[in-house]
Amino acid sequence: MKRDNTDGTTTGPKGLKGPQGPSGSRSRRTPARSTGVAAGALALLLAGSLGLGAAPAPAHAHAHAPAAANAQAAEAAQAADASRVRIGTAFAIPGARVYPEGIAVDPRTRAVYVGSYADGTVYRARPGRAEAEVFLPPGTDGRRTANGLRVDALGRLWVTDSTTGVAVYDTATGTRLAHFEVAVGAPARFVNDLTLTPDGTAYLTDSVRGVLYRVTPRQLAAGGGVLTVAHDLTPALRPRPAGGFSLNGITSDRTGRYLLTVDMTEGDLYRVDLRSGAVRRVALTGGDMKAADGLDLAPDGSLRVAHNTTNTLTRWQVSADGTRARLVRTVTDPSLQIPTTLAHTPGRTLVVRSQFDKGGPMDTGPGAPGTPGVFTVAAVSGL
Repeated sequence: MKRDNTDGTTTGPKGLKGPQGPSGSRSRRTPARSTGVAAGALALLLAGSLGLGAAPAPAHAHAHAPAAANAQAAEAAQAADASRVRIGTAFAIPGARVYPEGIAVDPRTRAVYVGSYADGTVYRARPGRAEAEVFLPPGTDGRRTANGLRVDALGRLWVTDSTTGVAVYDTATGTRLAHFEVAVGAPARFVNDLTLTPDGTAYLTDSVRGVLYRVTPRQLAAGGGVLTVAHDLTPALRPRPAGGFSLNGITSDRTGRYLLTVDMTEGDLYRVDLRSGAVRRVALTGGDMKAADGLDLAPDGSLRVAHNTTNTLTRWQVSADGTRARLVRTVTDPSLQIPTTLAHTPGRTLVVRSQFDKGGPMDTGPGAPGTPGVFTVAAVSGL
């Protein structure tokens, strides 16, 4: 593992460089920190993943020698690939208690948007700038959190609020264009992440209810309404305690045939067929998706995953029909600082360093709360 703070990365304000781990450290599997979550809904969301142990578990080799040799060769190849990954800093985020979570890139302008879980602020980083700026102030339109972010083809920014639903903004003016909320009186909810399909339809995960909401282009044009459940994954999910959390990150294939969403507690990936509505568990080879948070599926079938509590990034190769995925790369490094999500762009992957364990929602250790450093977004090449 190499960290690049001079070649291809941006120096922060006043010469500040992105947080770094131990000098010269290499990619490795790092046990998850045994912490709890402070309080509220996010505590439930992360509770299942905090005791997961190490990063995605390797598949067990069979006892006979050829299979064992193949497994060793695969692990050696992964280690060699991971050694070529470089972690630097793309830009800094102003504020003492930002605790960022969501990220989105505007494909037209290359501007990057980052959301704060702490107070719902949305930041914008313009291309070439060392520091992001406030785009939507905290509490705008009553927003309490900014979990999932996406920018659609027309330059509209979608922002989920875990406590209510999703709002859509004009990136040119900051004007709210539409707003959708979970129905009043609905069971407990945690609206988490979202994805946009080629036809402009948005799908959102609810981590408590285990369902996917849908907002169609026609509903968007109407300017608002109630979030409607499009797919209930509860029958397919592994059993969990009442009120337990499951679904987190979500992504879609470029043709609009299916969605992929992850159960971060159990480490399972699910495929949702958008024509038939059929839900199936994706067959994973080489590891699992425990502690998986954000997902990013590239047109070539490369699925990049941020595993928060293990400070791990993985890359998987997804089959053409989305029913199978093979682990091809694993990078674990403390400088990722509890990565919550990621966005792949040409030449690099932008990764949100949440620092949730430094005085944030995951800091429940004994003694005084930890103190976060400067909040940043990492630039990772070679993933």
